[in-house]
Amino acid sequence: MSPVPHYPFTAVVGADSLDDPQPMALALLLTAISPAVGGVLVRGEKGTAKSTIVRALAAVLPPLDDAPVPLVELPVGATEDRVVGSIDLESALGEGKAQYQPGLLAKAHRGILYVDEVNLLHDHLVDLLLDAAAMGRATVERDGISMTHDARFVLVGTMNPEEGELRPQLLDRFGLTVEVAAPREAPLRAEVVRRRMSYDADPAAFAARYANSEGALRTRIVAAQAMLPQVVLSNAALLKIAEVGAAFDVDGLRADIVTARTAVAHAAWCGRAEVRLDDIRVAARLALPHRRRRNPFDAPGLDEDLLDHILGDDELPPDPPDGPGSDDAAEDEAESPANDTADDVTAGAGADSEASDADAPASASADDSPHVDGSNDSHEFEASGEEGAETPAPVGHSPAEATPVPAGAPYRTRLFTVPGSGAGAAGRRSRAKTSSGRRIGADPAATTGAPHLVETIRAAIPHQQRRGRVDGRLLIESSDLRRAEYEGRESNLVLFCVDASGSMAARRRMEQVKTAVLSLLLDAYQRRDKVGLVTFRGRDAVLALPPTSSVDAAAARLEDLPAGGRTPLAEGLVKASEVLAVERIRDARRRPLLVIVTDGRATAGADAVARSRSAADHLAHQSVACVVIDCEAGPLRLGLAAQLARHLGAEYVEVGDVNAGDLVTVTRTATQGAA
Repeated sequence: MSPVPHYPFTAVVGADSLDDPQPMALALLLTAISPAVGGVLVRGEKGTAKSTIVRALAAVLPPLDDAPVPLVELPVGATEDRVVGSIDLESALGEGKAQYQPGLLAKAHRGILYVDEVNLLHDHLVDLLLDAAAMGRATVERDGISMTHDARFVLVGTMNPEEGELRPQLLDRFGLTVEVAAPREAPLRAEVVRRRMSYDADPAAFAARYANSEGALRTRIVAAQAMLPQVVLSNAALLKIAEVGAAFDVDGLRADIVTARTAVAHAAWCGRAEVRLDDIRVAARLALPHRRRRNPFDAPGLDEDLLDHILGDDELPPDPPDGPGSDDAAEDEAESPANDTADDVTAGAGADSEASDADAPASASADDSPHVDGSNDSHEFEASGEEGAETPAPVGHSPAEATPVPAGAPYRTRLFTVPGSGAGAAGRRSRAKTSSGRRIGADPAATTGAPHLVETIRAAIPHQQRRGRVDGRLLIESSDLRRAEYEGRESNLVLFCVDASGSMAARRRMEQVKTAVLSLLLDAYQRRDKVGLVTFRGRDAVLALPPTSSVDAAAARLEDLPAGGRTPLAEGLVKASEVLAVERIRDARRRPLLVIVTDGRATAGADAVARSRSAADHLAHQSVACVVIDCEAGPLRLGLAAQLARHLGAEYVEVGDVNAGDLVTVTRTATQGAA
């Protein structure tokens, strides 16, 4: 039975015009022509042919040594030994030989390594990809094997930003990035559906109809690859590329190098022997947008007007007769050893500069101005009555009642964790038994994971005489197999419960609150957590953002959050408890961390204090890990948030102490004073 042909590259709507392909198709073609560009990241909503066109790319690439270009898909749930390779268990146990079994990185050599949903990839696998992409080779040090092998590949990733953003270090490793969306024009949407249904009905016949266009595309790729070394990157073009990079304030020089390589590849694709302004314009649109993001909450994109202003309308002047006539000098100076073999069909994803690191954003804590709350009668949580600093009590969350206060610049926060040891998805927050990390023993009941060879052999030794061992070979049975047990870090569900009442409405205080929460969101992003946002003000609480992996969405909800009205603390705690109960059913292995941001007041409705105490006790009985961030300010402090923390059994932190930099400063000062 013959294999089902892939959906043709030129059958994808928008990729069927070789003279004007859509950005996604063009980016893939350019990185195929010049692998040194460094791969492509395709970002977009579901159902936009991201995976289809990537899989179709390998079929139109010229074969390698009379063999098709390898397309290796890296599953999101792959284990480390599956990616880098490990000892061949059958040979080790059956023949007593330690033989290496190649992993996916070895199989992708000189081909395409495709990662669907790359933003959901576990951190330890991201690290492996970074190392291999940067060095052009992979190093294996595990299970008694020590070796290095070539691993030069074009890294192609697809992702849906709604499911969470990509780690900055890996984002920078992609040479090009494109944003895709489904067409909004009815005729185009109808054509997409028509072609897909035709392919599903008869894949072979559908592929045959596009055989000529596929052949023409393959011929053009071969011609462009042959022309690539002859394309001239003049001094004027190189200076213009440098001007663009400087004007858009991108970090490092990787952007300039990738833009130059992409411009050369585009000129070759167009059959031109020199780089023009149009080539630079196309290259900048593909190489710069994802490098302008300073933190996960910055929207990617490029100011087209600024780009046009820099490039202008005049053509580039020619180089003087004795000046450099190609990009050789620039390439030689910036090239790293990892790309020396870029004449293969594929090369490393870029080893020319270190990846940007967003793990330690610049510190900028919000100022704390004196603020006197207008209530003097208080017991636990807050006495009922009017709050002098509040606006009249509204019904619900009405955006018209207050103007949202923007947050300040995020800072590096303290690490808050869930106590104990969990078994959730791999991440970077709380202790857990995971598929990677420090090996702490063996689990005889486990059915998945890497084998623990020592424990497996130890389990088999007592049974050798009964099994009739005579020739010196160790007799292993399936009951002897032991799986390694690792302790690492897990990701958690971080649910923010934020007080947006009138007592928080003072501009300086709300700015400080939003800055702290924004900083904690950035920390959650870096630790691969899911996040949710509950807000309470007026008379009720709302789930402003259901738990999601997209911290961008949480930051947007936070930025638009107004403040004012009474303080329905009980309603906020009850809503948080309800959200956690639902998430416990949806994802039982992901442990929650509830972060309550409040000054502890409770003034909305009858028996506000008693109801708040009851809601707090209910959360405490559920053994929910909590952190109470106290936002009370001014010389008159009532200590209500601290009382709330005691009822919850929660960790208590004043809002100013969320900043890890401030804690270091305080510690150093105290230490020096003691000395």
